[in-house]
Amino acid sequence: MADIEFILKVSFYRSEVGNEPVREWLKDLHRDDKRQIGEDIKTAQLGWPLGMPLIKKIDRDLWEVRTKLTDSIARVFFTVDGEHMILLHGFIKKSQKTPQKELKTALSRLATYKRGSK
Repeated sequence: MADIEFILKVSFYRSEVGNEPVREWLKDLHRDDKRQIGEDIKTAQLGWPLGMPLIKKIDRDLWEVRTKLTDSIARVFFTVDGEHMILLHGFIKKSQKTPQKELKTALSRLATYKRGSK
Protein backbone atom coordinates (compact mmCIF):
# COMPACT_ATOMS: atom_id res chain seq x y z
CA MET A 1 0.00 0.00 0.00
CA ALA A 2 1.37 3.42 -0.96
CA ASP A 3 2.05 5.99 1.75
CA ILE A 4 -0.33 8.94 1.74
CA GLU A 5 1.45 12.21 1.04
CA PHE A 6 0.27 14.87 3.48
CA ILE A 7 0.78 18.46 2.38
CA LEU A 8 0.45 19.67 5.98
CA LYS A 9 1.42 18.00 9.24
CA VAL A 10 -0.91 18.67 12.18
CA SER A 11 0.48 20.21 15.36
CA PHE A 12 -1.44 21.30 18.41
CA TYR A 13 -0.95 24.82 19.73
CA ARG A 14 0.75 24.58 23.12
CA SER A 15 0.16 27.35 25.66
CA GLU A 16 2.99 28.92 27.61
CA VAL A 17 2.18 26.59 30.53
CA GLY A 18 2.17 23.51 28.31
CA ASN A 19 -1.56 22.95 27.76
CA GLU A 20 -2.86 21.85 24.36
CA PRO A 21 -6.38 23.35 24.33
CA VAL A 22 -7.60 21.74 21.09
CA ARG A 23 -6.40 18.28 22.12
CA GLU A 24 -8.11 18.72 25.50
CA TRP A 25 -11.34 19.93 23.83
CA LEU A 26 -11.34 16.96 21.46
CA LYS A 27 -10.94 14.49 24.34
CA ASP A 28 -14.24 15.70 25.82
CA LEU A 29 -16.24 15.15 22.62
CA HIS A 30 -18.27 12.09 21.65
CA ARG A 31 -16.25 9.50 19.71
CA ASP A 32 -18.25 10.00 16.48
CA ASP A 33 -17.77 13.79 16.65
CA LYS A 34 -14.01 13.36 17.18
CA ARG A 35 -13.87 11.03 14.19
CA GLN A 36 -15.73 13.46 11.91
CA ILE A 37 -13.59 16.45 12.96
CA GLY A 38 -10.47 14.32 12.46
CA GLU A 39 -11.62 13.32 8.96
CA ASP A 40 -12.15 16.96 8.01
CA ILE A 41 -8.74 17.96 9.37
CA LYS A 42 -7.19 15.07 7.42
CA THR A 43 -8.93 16.26 4.24
CA ALA A 44 -7.41 19.71 4.82
CA GLN A 45 -3.96 18.14 5.34
CA LEU A 46 -4.22 16.19 2.09
CA GLY A 47 -5.69 18.88 -0.13
CA TRP A 48 -4.28 22.14 1.19
CA PRO A 49 -5.02 24.80 0.11
CA LEU A 50 -8.80 24.23 0.13
CA GLY A 51 -11.76 26.58 0.29
CA MET A 52 -15.42 26.48 1.14
CA PRO A 53 -17.36 24.60 2.28
CA LEU A 54 -14.66 22.83 4.36
CA ILE A 55 -12.16 25.66 4.93
CA LYS A 56 -12.91 29.34 5.41
CA LYS A 57 -10.33 32.10 5.69
CA ILE A 58 -11.13 34.17 8.77
CA ASP A 59 -8.27 36.64 9.05
CA ARG A 60 -4.67 37.07 8.00
CA ASP A 61 -2.98 33.72 8.79
CA LEU A 62 -6.19 32.32 10.34
CA TRP A 63 -8.55 29.73 8.85
CA GLU A 64 -11.25 27.46 10.19
CA VAL A 65 -12.13 23.83 9.49
CA ARG A 66 -15.92 23.66 9.29
CA THR A 67 -17.38 20.33 10.43
CA LYS A 68 -21.06 19.38 10.34
CA LEU A 69 -21.75 16.97 13.18
CA THR A 70 -24.89 14.89 13.72
CA ASP A 71 -26.66 17.51 15.85
CA SER A 72 -24.32 20.50 15.86
CA ILE A 73 -21.50 22.29 14.06
CA ALA A 74 -17.83 22.31 15.10
CA ARG A 75 -15.13 24.77 14.16
CA VAL A 76 -11.38 24.40 14.53
CA PHE A 77 -9.31 27.54 13.98
CA PHE A 78 -5.80 27.00 12.65
CA THR A 79 -2.82 28.72 11.13
CA VAL A 80 -0.29 27.39 8.65
CA ASP A 81 3.41 27.64 9.42
CA GLY A 82 5.49 26.19 6.62
CA GLU A 83 4.26 22.62 6.28
CA HIS A 84 2.50 22.60 9.64
CA MET A 85 -1.18 23.12 10.38
CA ILE A 86 -1.27 24.50 13.92
CA LEU A 87 -4.64 23.83 15.60
CA LEU A 88 -5.31 26.90 17.74
CA HIS A 89 -8.88 26.68 19.04
CA GLY A 90 -11.92 24.44 18.71
CA PHE A 91 -15.54 24.92 19.73
CA ILE A 92 -19.09 23.83 19.05
CA LYS A 93 -21.10 26.55 17.30
CA LYS A 94 -24.41 27.40 18.92
CA SER A 95 -25.40 30.35 16.70
CA GLN A 96 -25.22 31.32 13.04
CA LYS A 97 -22.44 33.84 13.58
CA THR A 98 -19.06 32.95 15.09
CA PRO A 99 -19.02 34.35 18.64
CA GLN A 100 -16.48 37.15 19.15
CA LYS A 101 -15.17 35.37 22.26
CA GLU A 102 -14.16 32.34 20.18
CA LEU A 103 -12.52 34.49 17.50
CA LYS A 104 -10.62 36.51 20.12
CA THR A 105 -9.34 33.30 21.72
CA ALA A 106 -8.05 32.06 18.35
CA LEU A 107 -6.44 35.40 17.48
CA SER A 108 -4.80 35.60 20.91
CA ARG A 109 -3.33 32.11 20.53
CA LEU A 110 -2.17 32.96 17.02
CA ALA A 111 -0.35 36.04 18.35
CA THR A 112 1.21 34.01 21.15
CA TYR A 113 2.27 31.31 18.69
CA LYS A 114 3.88 33.86 16.34
CA ARG A 115 5.79 35.46 19.22
CA GLY A 116 7.11 32.07 20.33
CA SER A 117 8.06 30.84 16.86
CA LYS A 118 10.43 33.71 16.08
